Amino acid sequence: MSFFAEFSLALQDFIETGGQVLLVIGVLIFVMWLMILERIFYYLKGHQQLKRQTLETWQARSDKSSWNAEQVRGLLISRAHLALAGQLPVLQALVALCPLLGLMGTVTGMIEVFDVMAIAGTGNARSMASGVSKATIPTMAGMVGALSGVFASTWLQRTARRERMKLEDRMLLEQPTQ
Repeated sequence: MSFFAEFSLALQDFIETGGQVLLVIGVLIFVMWLMILERIFYYLKGHQQLKRQTLETWQARSDKSSWNAEQVRGLLISRAHLALAGQLPVLQALVALCPLLGLMGTVTGMIEVFDVMAIAGTGNARSMASGVSKATIPTMAGMVGALSGVFASTWLQRTARRERMKLEDRMLLEQPTQ
């Protein structure tokens, strides 16, 4: 049997063990990491282009010390910062949603345990085990997704702030002294 077939079967068993909520958590984590990777690629490529264009626009101005020039500089910096931090609030919402979906998986798993207890009684531990796994696996998956997302979104926020400060400093250095 090939690696992909074995992996597919193992993944299918894992999702069945964790219940349908685990599938939703998996899709959420996948979308979250797509957004994280998009931001990383933007920081590496797209932002460098925007930064170059912003600096060229600023350097092309003859007036760099008037009130109007300060407003234009603020506008250019704000546009660059909006492009840097564009999807970060959505990303943070997805990170916050991961543990909540894990909690929902816990509740649905415990409902299954209580259903089994109502039908079979408290003496049948084997029949309660599937409900307990449906209660714990989504919680774990939600926490793993949230932790990885928190680390990534914090790094992205710090990078956006640092890049904004660098751009501000570069534009201030090119301002004539009075």
